[in-house]
Amino acid sequence: DSAGGNLAAVVSLRARDEDGPAIRFQLLVYPVTDHNYETASYRDNADGYLLTRDGMEWFWNHYLGPDGDGSHPHASPLRAEDLSGLPPAHVITAEYDPLRDEGEAYAKRLQEAGVDVTQTRYAGQIHAFYGMHGVLDDATNAADESAEKLKAALG
Repeated sequence: DSAGGNLAAVVSLRARDEDGPAIRFQLLVYPVTDHNYETASYRDNADGYLLTRDGMEWFWNHYLGPDGDGSHPHASPLRAEDLSGLPPAHVITAEYDPLRDEGEAYAKRLQEAGVDVTQTRYAGQIHAFYGMHGVLDDATNAADESAEKLKAALG
């Protein structure tokens, strides 16, 4: 989830572009897909919901390092020119997550590129809800949904 969603999306792009292994499915749970803090979900959810804009700036600075390029598709897969030919995906987002809009934009771009993609926004949820099994029913529901999508994709 989150940074892991970024890594899964980037690995899928690189595998396609660099004759890597055939990846069969992407499970992208509130993925980081764009180095951009100017979305409505960042403006609305920048503070008070566990993951903050300041926290994301810290993460990006450490992920990219001093000379990194946050606009490169290997950091921001939403900025890739071509998303066709990527593996099927399921994208999960949370209503009160700064990453909501970029995750949903990535799902839309995948769909527009002809990728088999589904997307679910969990209303009333925050970043990291997915790992709160036993506390939040939506966490269990999201995990069950993920398992069904994985089972269908992997046979």
